[in-house]
Amino acid sequence: MKKKRLQEILDIIKDKEITNQETLVSELRGRGIVVTQSTLSRDMTQLGLTKELSENGINCYTVPDKARFVKLSGMFSQAVKSINAAMNTVVIKTYSGMASAVCSSLDLKDIPLIVGTIAGDDTIFAITRSEKDANELTVKLRKLL
Repeated sequence: MKKKRLQEILDIIKDKEITNQETLVSELRGRGIVVTQSTLSRDMTQLGLTKELSENGINCYTVPDKARFVKLSGMFSQAVKSINAAMNTVVIKTYSGMASAVCSSLDLKDIPLIVGTIAGDDTIFAITRSEKDANELTVKLRKLL
């Protein structure tokens, strides 16, 4: 549900000039997603949304592509302790309580090598299609450290 909500937020931000959270809550309701302002605020922080002037001169929310990558790499360097492949699974160890946030960031990146992820308190399992894919993903993720 959260991944769908985050994607809907991104879609709305890309399609419309959203100037405040109340408007975004309303747009989400129009798409069948009910969200509280506090949850939306956390989602917006996780997505790295910023306000910038649009072409029309309106100060509205946007997602700079560079900011999304920096947020992911920054989170990795601060939260991840180790990354190891085990068969077709990449095991990512984080500091306690950080796995969910790191996992959500991974999910948002839509990395083609990842079939799915599961997060606990301090461990993430990123499932790939093959052992080769797991090794390739491990190399790529280690570069973020």
